[in-house]
Amino acid sequence: MPAKNLVIVESPAKAKTIHKILGADFDVTSSMGHLRDLPASKLGVDVDKDFEPHYIVIYKRRKFAKQLQEEARGRQTIYLAPDPDREGEAISWHLERLLLDDDDAQEKKRLKAAEKNPPKPAKPSKKKAPVIQQNGRKIYRIAFHEITPEAVKAAVKRPGAIDLKKVNAQQARRILDRLVGYSLSPLLWRKIGRGLSAGRVQSVALRLVVDREKQIEAFTPQEYWTIDAELKRTDGGAPFKAQLDKIGDKKAEVTTQAEAERITAELRQQAFSVSSVEKKEQKRYPKPPFTTSTLQQEAYNKLGYQSGRTMRIAQQLYEGLEIGDANPVGLITYMRTDAVRIANEALAALRGFIPERFGKEYLPAEPRAYKARKSAQEAHEAIRPTGVERTPELLAPHLTEEQFALYQLIWQRFIASQMADAVDEVVSVQVKAGKFQLKASGRTNLFAGWTKAYQDLEEKDDDQPVEGILPPLASGDALTLVGATPGQHFTKPPRRFTDASLVKALEEEGIGRPSTYAPTIQTIVSRDYVRRTGGSLVPTQLGRLVTDMLIEHFPEVMDIKFTAEMEEELDRVEDGDLEWVSVVRHFYTPFSSRVATAQENMREVKREVIPTEHVCEKCGKPMVIKWGRFGQFLSCSAYPDCKNAKPVPTGAKCPEPNCGGDLVERRAKGRHFYGCSRYPECRYTARRLPKEGEEAEPLKDGNKEEEKGSEETPPA
Repeated sequence: MPAKNLVIVESPAKAKTIHKILGADFDVTSSMGHLRDLPASKLGVDVDKDFEPHYIVIYKRRKFAKQLQEEARGRQTIYLAPDPDREGEAISWHLERLLLDDDDAQEKKRLKAAEKNPPKPAKPSKKKAPVIQQNGRKIYRIAFHEITPEAVKAAVKRPGAIDLKKVNAQQARRILDRLVGYSLSPLLWRKIGRGLSAGRVQSVALRLVVDREKQIEAFTPQEYWTIDAELKRTDGGAPFKAQLDKIGDKKAEVTTQAEAERITAELRQQAFSVSSVEKKEQKRYPKPPFTTSTLQQEAYNKLGYQSGRTMRIAQQLYEGLEIGDANPVGLITYMRTDAVRIANEALAALRGFIPERFGKEYLPAEPRAYKARKSAQEAHEAIRPTGVERTPELLAPHLTEEQFALYQLIWQRFIASQMADAVDEVVSVQVKAGKFQLKASGRTNLFAGWTKAYQDLEEKDDDQPVEGILPPLASGDALTLVGATPGQHFTKPPRRFTDASLVKALEEEGIGRPSTYAPTIQTIVSRDYVRRTGGSLVPTQLGRLVTDMLIEHFPEVMDIKFTAEMEEELDRVEDGDLEWVSVVRHFYTPFSSRVATAQENMREVKREVIPTEHVCEKCGKPMVIKWGRFGQFLSCSAYPDCKNAKPVPTGAKCPEPNCGGDLVERRAKGRHFYGCSRYPECRYTARRLPKEGEEAEPLKDGNKEEEKGSEETPPA
């Protein structure tokens, strides 16, 4: 017999964990995400009626929606428990609409049945007639930031209503993305090739990558030289290194090899002595616990995990895992957050744990308070373990290797965030050598503090002297020169984006929300606008073309500041300070005008052809270069009479003996590689094109995950 209470969540894993927490009085089922959405076959937004959305049950989910309606019938109380964010609030609202629609349908059936078979008149009764509630049940919204017995039971005891302000903010975002995607994507199909997409957030993220690549290409390296000296005290002691700092009263700026060699030769003739020694204590402060952005950055930098992989593992840790014989339990708090706040109960538990684990000296006198970003949702918590006592070593036997690695990262960062400062002694030494002044620096840790639990990755310029431990030195000490070496350097261009640095840039620029960072990167990769090369995100020819054309015709959509302001307006909708229709109208009015203009004036790349010397082997006509959804390709000039098409040769020859084919770029299952143009006769493949004088690196099978996008794209 079904329980009188039903809880609806998004995922089966989450449902399993919550059911074991609540027990037999509750049934728990999952919606598997959204059941209702805008239709995929058309715009689904009435722009003439205040952008009224027309939601329908998703076609492939109709059977499941009916099953959920049937499962909800006869329940006294229904608790809607999707995730505690805008998307979760919208899912709850759609579930409520779905259940109420079913109630209406059932009421109509009951009335029809009553018309055919009217009930017999009831006998008079002296008892008071009962109050009949419509539908005979109540629907509540509950939310929790961690899936633990305490949090889930507390939410059930204090149920609430759906927050329509959050729903409106999500609805505004959804409609904006639909308007942009269903307007720009078909435009790109007509002008470049089918299957392309554009989006309010993804196109701006792509612009960041393209702009960075252009900065790199425009960069002109400047030569400069450093001069390092190895010294030691004349009366004995360990050698140490110092670097030329000043010549006379001016900063040493050496730009040529001849100048560097002249200074080095002159330096070797000088007498060296210590002119000053400065010692001071320096504190290093811990960082706050993770947000979505910082977790993705650190997981990439320390573990090599791409953003999508990090969020997939974090979802598993949040929804609940079986730990030995115990019931499934959520191991971390909700992983889509931009807040750094910690719940008071968790803070108290942590401050009790630190002295037991590390010693009293590692606990600061007062709890640390961290300041969140201006647009952060402070109702949320930071990402932290749900139980500080569940140490990584305790959970290791029950977690996969990647689950353990990510949990350990989250646990250690959380612990460190409330530990005492690390204290170093920093020594700065100035060395006098005639008119030259050199500097040396050293660092010695006096107290480990938070670094006992967590180690930060330090980014340091390769050209800066590395701090080490200096030997005992005092002002006036005579020094002996062991050796002096000039070193050539060149200024470096900006670094290409990685998953980590692009997420950081998106957050700093105010583009997107924590839930959109990973899907945005996956989208621009899956569309072949960007490729991962050695960990870097590199724009393709296609990505650059799309970006340049969108900037020309839709400067507002592609403007970073404008996109960030849109995010702020969505936040104000959630706060109740703005009405969602006005936000959409403010964007759509000028945007629709630009779409109409672009349809007439945008360059039709798909009709452009570039003549080549290649000849079609099928009909003998010249081959030309055209644009398609995966970039440029060779096509027969006699198309459509001859439909021969193939990749553009790269100029590199196949290294297989007696082959003679060219290496061409190929794509399969989301992966890019180079293969022989004589396939299938020659099946040679390579991961990358060989540089001059080297052999191509053969392609090896791997388990690399195929990246899938989630961009708003109309059906073909």
